Amino acid sequence: MAFIEVTLGSHMISHGYDTDNKVVAVSRIKSLSEKYILTDYLDGRWIYWEYAETFDEVKNKLVNPR
Repeated sequence: MAFIEVTLGSHMISHGYDTDNKVVAVSRIKSLSEKYILTDYLDGRWIYWEYAETFDEVKNKLVNPR
């Protein structure tokens, strides 16, 4: 499973995100905008996360995940 590291805004942390609120499983990402990442959440729900990096930085991480 591929992961990228991004700085997410504060929210309740759940399975799939590390304790520093930074690592997101690429497979959970549904959409990326200039300000938000849309990911899978609990019970089939989706959630928007605000991120600190630029759109191009996150896009490049998605193109070349670790």
